[in-house]
Amino acid sequence: MSVETIEKRSTTRKLAPQYRVLLHNDDYNSMEYVVQVLMTTVPNVNQPQAVSIMMEAHTNGLALVITCAQEHAEFYCETLKSHGLSSTIEPDE
Repeated sequence: MSVETIEKRSTTRKLAPQYRVLLHNDDYNSMEYVVQVLMTTVPNVNQPQAVSIMMEAHTNGLALVITCAQEHAEFYCETLKSHGLSSTIEPDE
């Protein structure tokens, strides 16, 4: 009688890398417009959050909008750009 060893494979999953969507300040769009675009573009961003994001970008030149998977980050970034806002993404480290 022989004994056979069965190798168990690791079942740990790697999480997809996260990306930050950043909003840059601009001198072209009104604050009200930026707040409205944020609320309609990014899911679960309510008015107080949108105002806070807009004010941070206005004050510091840059604000974090959302951290999410790369595909979603690219979509949000492009949608913000299509509404005339300046946006970029970067890896979340």
